[in-house]
Amino acid sequence: MSKVFLKGVLTAFLGAVLTCGSAFAADTIKIGVPGAHSGELASYGLPTLNAVNLVADEYNAKGGILGKQVEVIAFDDACKAEIATNAATKLISDGVVGVIGHICSPAGKAAMPLYNNAKVISISGSITAPAMTLSGENPYFFRTVANDTASAIVGAGYVINNLKAKKVAILHDNSEYGKGYAEQAADYLKKNSDIEIVLFEAITPGAADYSSVIRKVRRVDADVLMWGGYYPEASKLLSNMNSLDAVIPMIGPDGLKDLGFVELAGADAENVYASGPTDTSSNPVSKYYAEKHMAKYGSTPGAFFDNAVSAALALMNAIEKAGTTDSAKVIDALHKEEIETAVGSIHFDEHGDAVGVGMSIYQIQNGQYVEMK
Repeated sequence: MSKVFLKGVLTAFLGAVLTCGSAFAADTIKIGVPGAHSGELASYGLPTLNAVNLVADEYNAKGGILGKQVEVIAFDDACKAEIATNAATKLISDGVVGVIGHICSPAGKAAMPLYNNAKVISISGSITAPAMTLSGENPYFFRTVANDTASAIVGAGYVINNLKAKKVAILHDNSEYGKGYAEQAADYLKKNSDIEIVLFEAITPGAADYSSVIRKVRRVDADVLMWGGYYPEASKLLSNMNSLDAVIPMIGPDGLKDLGFVELAGADAENVYASGPTDTSSNPVSKYYAEKHMAKYGSTPGAFFDNAVSAALALMNAIEKAGTTDSAKVIDALHKEEIETAVGSIHFDEHGDAVGVGMSIYQIQNGQYVEMK
């Protein structure tokens, strides 16, 4: 057998293997779900993973999308930027056609250049940093939650109109998420009230104790504390407030609207205010998937579950309507197609923000979040 003949056989064989590999890779429609699936922020990330699994189950039971089953690929990024880039790289190499996530703004910001370069669509139900859509730098990013500007405006408006504050202290964790909320809230207060901002300061996340900054809050005689950040630090702040007899209302962003906060802070969380997506639990789609969640996971859904359900429904519907996984055509469908979701009837504007989502203020009463009217 000649070397030329052998070379021809090997070339044909390798070509067949590569062709088969491509065919196998295309046998499913892969959707990535990066987020915090373990650790102290898992209560933000696992509801999104559960939501995508439930929507995928529904589609797969009906034959999938474009004749293919939906495959969900999870990646735990712990809400950390440095891990999020690894997650994006892995998901892109795995051949995902879209991503539902990331969960946290820093992680999403770090990963988006990779998705943009690979033309992979990302839809988040919880990333709220305004620049993620409004900067124009992320054409493949969409979200089904109102941004931090809306959250800060709702919170600051409540401080003005309902809490009737005179002096406000504003603390934040110096993250893009927390600092952004704090700055937007301060800007709104300055432009729309005579309230005096008596303290605006960053804390160091992860510190064992925040008593020194709480003493400052007490010294400046603030009657409301606005917090920009996540709930682990908020729980420590509340503990110090109570021990130092600086008991004033705390109000913060959607990072406080999570039952994990209530569990961690215990009685200290009582009466705390938090902004969050407008309650859509009476929505038929929300009810349907809440029941599905209880049946499959044995518990009620957690934070941002409805937003994640809506993101998954929007992406899968857009692929179906486009008749292809081609990103440009799917994006066109996301902008044009109105779809009934767990957060209402939505489509996406030219920036990638969902049109039709709302933001409300909640108060923790008897361990539960009660929407304030």
